[in-house]
Amino acid sequence: MDGPTQDTESCNPWTIVNLVSQHLAGQGPHPVFGSTGDPGAHAAQLLRALGIRPAAEGHSRLLVGNQEELARLRATMLGER
Repeated sequence: MDGPTQDTESCNPWTIVNLVSQHLAGQGPHPVFGSTGDPGAHAAQLLRALGIRPAAEGHSRLLVGNQEELARLRATMLGER
């Protein structure tokens, strides 16, 4: 079969978290992810419970930016290149 396979299909995980939250709110419960901090861990647990492997694709862009910033700081503070 041509087209995406289970290994290559992807979607925004927050779309799934939002869909589940809206469904639960419609049934009565009003879930709040991260009411005590970062919602990412709770959202990842929800995705895993649904059999979805959360990917850190969005975070990879942040990591690259952080690495660039750290390299800049090392060059400025320590004279490294």
